[in-house]
Amino acid sequence: MLNGVKSVVSKVVQDTNVNNVVVQQIEITSDQITSVFTMSDKKINDLIYATHVHADESFDEDSLFVIVENVLKSSNQIIDKIVQGIHVHDVDNIENKFSLANLNVPLCTLKGINNELSCKAPNEVTAHETTLAILNKLSNYSWEAKAVLALGAFAFEFGDFWLIAQLYNSDSLAKQLGVLKRVPSLIKTSELVKRRQAVLELSSLVNVTMRVIAMFDEFEKLSAYDVKDIPGLSVALDHLPVDVYWAILTIAACATKHCILISDKPDRTFDLSPYAQKISFIQNQLTMHLNVCRRQLEEAETYRRLCKLFRTPTEIMEIFKALIFFKDTPRPLIDGSTNRLVNIDVLRRKNVFMFFSGVEITEEDISILKPVYEETKKEKSYTIVWVPIVEKWSDEIKKKYETLKSKMPWYCLHQFGPIAGTRFIKEQWQYQGKPMLVLTTPQGKVENLNALHLIRVWGIKAFPFDKKSEEIISKEIHWIGSLVKRIDPIIETWVKEEKYIFFYGGKDKDLIETFTKKVTALASNPFIKEAKINIKFFCVGKTTKGEEDHGNILGRFWGGIESLFFTKDHNKDVDPVTQEIQKLLSYKNESAWAILSKGSAVVTSGHGSTILKVVEEFEQWKEVIKVKGFEVGFKEVHTKVTQTIRHCIRLDVPTVAGKAPDCMKCPECLRAMETYISYKCCHVDPTTQLLPSSLK
Repeated sequence: MLNGVKSVVSKVVQDTNVNNVVVQQIEITSDQITSVFTMSDKKINDLIYATHVHADESFDEDSLFVIVENVLKSSNQIIDKIVQGIHVHDVDNIENKFSLANLNVPLCTLKGINNELSCKAPNEVTAHETTLAILNKLSNYSWEAKAVLALGAFAFEFGDFWLIAQLYNSDSLAKQLGVLKRVPSLIKTSELVKRRQAVLELSSLVNVTMRVIAMFDEFEKLSAYDVKDIPGLSVALDHLPVDVYWAILTIAACATKHCILISDKPDRTFDLSPYAQKISFIQNQLTMHLNVCRRQLEEAETYRRLCKLFRTPTEIMEIFKALIFFKDTPRPLIDGSTNRLVNIDVLRRKNVFMFFSGVEITEEDISILKPVYEETKKEKSYTIVWVPIVEKWSDEIKKKYETLKSKMPWYCLHQFGPIAGTRFIKEQWQYQGKPMLVLTTPQGKVENLNALHLIRVWGIKAFPFDKKSEEIISKEIHWIGSLVKRIDPIIETWVKEEKYIFFYGGKDKDLIETFTKKVTALASNPFIKEAKINIKFFCVGKTTKGEEDHGNILGRFWGGIESLFFTKDHNKDVDPVTQEIQKLLSYKNESAWAILSKGSAVVTSGHGSTILKVVEEFEQWKEVIKVKGFEVGFKEVHTKVTQTIRHCIRLDVPTVAGKAPDCMKCPECLRAMETYISYKCCHVDPTTQLLPSSLK
């Protein structure tokens, strides 16, 4: 306990007015602290930063640490030999690791720290005060150097003791020094039996502390890289001063325990377990941070490598290895048609469809690829590989993976871990969690960033979904037929029979209900009947029987519109088809919208209120039909109505992998549209899984 204890720390600060160094005595009262082990990180930070000026003292700390590490490893091997009777080999000669001629050990500093560590009272208060005193002596060193110097001072005495203990029975000088060092009081058989467990616990704690300080050096080396490459490094570096405090505190505790073990009162109580628990926790945290930083650095290096690979023609299999596997250690794929493992050589000289997704994909996402797979069996130069992108694999996610894999006849990646090119796929290919299908040539050239857009609208008709196919199919004017053919078989029949079809929907139920009544009346109008104009209508959001759709048809419809949107080049002067698609997408969040088509060709589209007005005023313009026909007449009247009733056009472009345009002209007035960012939550399953069970 620290009650009533006061620690005085000298903080060296620069007096900018007189340009000299002033020493301030900062009195740190421990009355509010119940225990060192309950102090908050903030409290520790406040204490230790009072001892720190800046790191202007330097030495070859890496070489010193190599010496200290070898001293402590050798000491622990001697302990194993003497205490446990384990035969061990000598460690590597340290001269092989660095040049002794270039090493300048701050010996006086080490001795000063050694004095602070020597023969202290066995309690956490003393360990805390010793730590602050050491930090004060090392105020001009970096945080990593402080820890290395403290460990070096401990190794100075600890190593000396065990070297003499090893030579005690074979060397006359060692025997005499051993008496002064109280070696016999520990290594005599009778004493060793009593103190054996305590010695081994001390040895173990020294090892853990040494490994923790070694990690400080690894973080220091990582700090030389671009901070953008290792975003996780800042977390570890911000916490480094506190970790250094605990490392030096543990060293102080080890020094005290060593003194007790060689004293006349070895049974004095001083439990190292709280220090062991704390430093082990820090080791685990640092290991976790270090693994994250190493992975981020590897991802950054992979990212740069992939950017270079995709700029130059390369065999697709080599690109796939670099994109998926860390350190070029490829794993086999699973052939979904046989459920057997196959070498990734099966991708060599192939046009590869890389299907990226999480495990939250639907049956429909898989089903639309099956016709493509059947085509690849005919076109042997094409193949499909599913690459699941999962940040953290769990048993539940693995089960979902196995279920999905069993439904896929194509190749599947078989590894439960992150892939190397995740950053590249997200940043360069705009993967944001939704399924995407990247088509690459045998030379690794990307032919289509997301072929799913073409597949969802045109199906196998657009195979092989490369740039040439996309250019040809994008000129197709009868896009509405492809869009609605999966909604209901009866609609496909209407399209084939070239009937006039009103497709409509929206959020305004009253307006939708009015529209339904008016279009029904129009379809039954005697004039329409006499002219043999066959009108059908379908409310998107309801089934053909008028029942609530619950989002299935509605989702497919707007998903198709979005896919159509991404198959068009919006950065050039748009053609009428592209203009209609842009206009229709802008109606997605409107209160009501409507399209009139003749078969699979769009006649006109617009806000629900403007189309409704044309329908309501049919009696005023019906005579136009006799001269120009229903199609031309309806379109002309609607054009006039839109000139008197203006609605703002707002396009919410989905942020999925595709060709999001840099700028866009209004599909109605052709002025450049203002750019905004919209955010949307669809409350899908992955989000609800994060809720407390009581709220689900």
